[in-house]
Amino acid sequence: MAGATWPVVTAQGAAPLCTVEYSVTGQWDAGFQGAVRITNNSTALSSWTLTFDFASGQKVTQGWNATWSQSGTTVTAVNESYNGALGTGASVSAGFLASRSGTNAVPTAFKLNGTTCNVDSGSTPTPTATATPTPTPTGPPDGGGAPPALHVAGNRLVDAGGTAHRLLGVNRSGGEFMCVQGRGIWDGPVDDAAIGAIAGWKADTVRIPLNEECWLGLSNIKPEYGGAHYVDAVKDLVARVEAHGMTPVLELHWTQGQYTGNSAGCTDVHATCQKPMPDQQYAPAFWSSVAGTFKNDPAVVFDLFNEPYPDRATATTTQAWQCWRDGGTCPGIGYEVAGMQDLVDAVRAAGARNVILAGGLAYSNDLSQWLTHRPTDPTGNLAAAYHVYNFNSCASESCWNSTLAPVAAQVPLVAGEIGENTCSHGFVDQVMKWFDDHGLSYLGWTWNTWDCSSGPSLISGYDGTPTAYGTGLRDHLRALNG
Repeated sequence: MAGATWPVVTAQGAAPLCTVEYSVTGQWDAGFQGAVRITNNSTALSSWTLTFDFASGQKVTQGWNATWSQSGTTVTAVNESYNGALGTGASVSAGFLASRSGTNAVPTAFKLNGTTCNVDSGSTPTPTATATPTPTPTGPPDGGGAPPALHVAGNRLVDAGGTAHRLLGVNRSGGEFMCVQGRGIWDGPVDDAAIGAIAGWKADTVRIPLNEECWLGLSNIKPEYGGAHYVDAVKDLVARVEAHGMTPVLELHWTQGQYTGNSAGCTDVHATCQKPMPDQQYAPAFWSSVAGTFKNDPAVVFDLFNEPYPDRATATTTQAWQCWRDGGTCPGIGYEVAGMQDLVDAVRAAGARNVILAGGLAYSNDLSQWLTHRPTDPTGNLAAAYHVYNFNSCASESCWNSTLAPVAAQVPLVAGEIGENTCSHGFVDQVMKWFDDHGLSYLGWTWNTWDCSSGPSLISGYDGTPTAYGTGLRDHLRALNG
């Protein structure tokens, strides 16, 4: 994965009246994601307006934590109602998406409420560009080579040479909850030894759940766990997974949107639990940025949304599937929904041709109308995602034969999560056999040291020591790929 240069304008000389740090946190051919961090070093402000000028044709298209506008080359960001107060020494962050063509020159001057920032009285602001290096993890002890560049051919995932490839591996939870809880980015180690332990199970895929607020660096996230820091951490983990020859699957797990209806996981508007559908406000921006960041790496797979459940909110199955595909104003959901088509469009508009997974209703356990309502993908690189646990409705061979087999006959099918809450592996053994018999993919939940009866957790230690439940997946993967 090619390294990106992320310019940052920093203060030079004596302490200025205000400072602005400007960074490019993701970039692709036709656009980029930017961020600003404003610090007020003067008297306290009750409201603020930031202005700066683009010099190479960039155009802001969407933003957050401020009201963004642009007239000619001049960009204006005005505080929201919740972040207007900016005391002496206080900072505030905001972000945006923008289009571009050719170069992406760094703005050279910033004004906060008309005051020039990054400069003491009588001096001149000096922009400096810093480069964030591409991670270069230690070579894999297991000897794995680079993972395949994947695309869809009929109902199979195939590599560049046309050979069928199955995604067989684990989930690595943490990136969806640690950052929004203010506790870090990952839950447990993700260094080379920890990822090597996953490869030691002969897994070929690692699914990585993410949080949209953390990726976008929204104001409720601690700066050290959000925005550029979070993006860097994800890029580093992707590079390390690939260095061990495994496919990274990036998945949007927790999103914004206040939902208080049936099966609500929380009443918080923030991305602190599973919501029934992704939100229109931020989810397309998240996928535009993620797709732009990884579009030149066809080994990375995108999983649009963890476990949709609009069927718990809406009155009819027809309404639920329409909400799933088209989004908008969905019955029973109080925020504007981004449908699967919106997210596919966001990925493709960023220029990414990566394989996309889309899970169905009932927490991705229902694919009964997936073929009827599947989004349109101009690249043809769309696959179906399915989740199954022993306590789900569709958790039997008869259901798999009636609802999954017809889908798998037309498009690739990936069981992004399989598991059971029994601290044993009898059920996942059945799942793996059926999916093996049909040449399909599956990923165990989860590579975390939790209680296997509540997690469920595959491991008791990050050296790869399995739980009684995890032993089934480990031994099976080793038998298949050993």
